[in-house]
Amino acid sequence: MITTLRRVLFIAILMVIWEVASRLSPVPDFMFPGVLQVLETLFTGLFSGQITEAIFRSVGRLLIGFFIATTLGLLLGYFIWRYKLVDDTLGFLVVALQSIPSIVWLPLAIVWFGLGEMAILFVVTIGATWTMTITTASGFKNVPKLYRRVARTFGSGGLHFVRTVIIPASVPQIISGMRLAWAFSWRALMAGELLGAGGGLGHLLETGRSLGQMDLVISVMIIIALIGTIIDNVVFTRLDKRVQKKWGLAT
Repeated sequence: MITTLRRVLFIAILMVIWEVASRLSPVPDFMFPGVLQVLETLFTGLFSGQITEAIFRSVGRLLIGFFIATTLGLLLGYFIWRYKLVDDTLGFLVVALQSIPSIVWLPLAIVWFGLGEMAILFVVTIGATWTMTITTASGFKNVPKLYRRVARTFGSGGLHFVRTVIIPASVPQIISGMRLAWAFSWRALMAGELLGAGGGLGHLLETGRSLGQMDLVISVMIIIALIGTIIDNVVFTRLDKRVQKKWGLAT
């Protein structure tokens, strides 16, 4: 409760400073809108459906891309852990690809899929797949040898060994990987939607920029920050705490 009050007070102070700075600034209002103007634009966009529709479009794309990236990451991570040859070849390549920013894939996405939905989904998926792959492979590799020896002693092997020993022991790190992958896919989505195809929050950002409506731009930025914060705290933080507690890694 105290933490929540501190955060609310901190945000309120920032908003007051923002509003005062906007009123005293020599910069025109359309370039540096005050907090009241931004909030008015935000609520108007939500009730009119302009921002609401963009939210549903963006979140829908994000869920699809994140699901594909998580599935691919788990599969690739498994093969990298399971086979030394795959680790020496594909594992090396994945580390190199993970260092490439998602926005760099935009030109290829446009050439391969055109200026449309598939290009955006490709960028979202590619933005999270490599992180998920590396985290999954690392989680499998870091399973304590004691667990493996005990399982082998009791005759566990094959899929049973993976299902009952490797995956459960790797769950905490896999959850952390999903959390990172979500953040990367969220950023990649905004970059992809700046293409201007199919609407979405990124498209609204580009619309606000082209029309010089900084109140719209900041409104969308607030929505993006709110969605990211809510998902991280409501879903991943709670899930991580439950897993940590269940696995005896936290009290």
